[in-house]
Amino acid sequence: CTRRELAIRARRAPAGTLYPGTCRDGPLHPERPLALRVRVPDAELGFVDRAFGACRANLATRHGDFVVRRADGLYAYHLAVVVDDAEQGITEVVRGADLLEQTLPQLLLQRLLGLPVPGYLHLPLAVDGAGHKLSKQTGALPLPAGDPRPALLAVLQHLGQAPPAGLRAESLDGLWHWAVRHWDPAALPTAPAPLRAPSAPAR
Repeated sequence: CTRRELAIRARRAPAGTLYPGTCRDGPLHPERPLALRVRVPDAELGFVDRAFGACRANLATRHGDFVVRRADGLYAYHLAVVVDDAEQGITEVVRGADLLEQTLPQLLLQRLLGLPVPGYLHLPLAVDGAGHKLSKQTGALPLPAGDPRPALLAVLQHLGQAPPAGLRAESLDGLWHWAVRHWDPAALPTAPAPLRAPSAPAR
């Protein structure tokens, strides 16, 4: 079915438009290229995120049957990332909080495929004054090509790591050394916040 055909039959859910199960018992249009979906059980699934704590939801009502191979033959993000993480032996996934919601379908795939489940830590988003995520899609400015220390200090502050004022005069290696030694996931905020413009460190 086309997206328009599905949208006519679908209902809304917190995560977007749910697949209405149109072709669960066989394709309505077998002559068309087919996407493959996971038949999602009507059950709760959950995990513990190192920043956000316990996260649980009913996949059937939150996501519905989700695509793992598109009609054009390309594999979808959920399946690709789950298989890729397992193949590489990834034990800890650290990514933006905008992907927190996407972890549950990935957990289901890990269970169905018998793959190990890594630990998850979702970082708070950096947004502009209007609440838009800083990204290429929203036209955020690139970082300066010169000294990276001001930006790194601003990010550490944004992530609740409270870098001391004296760190502004440190070398880049010294800054990274401090950041690794003092990294504290418990201090991470869980709400998106504007990223304050960095100021230049002392020379």
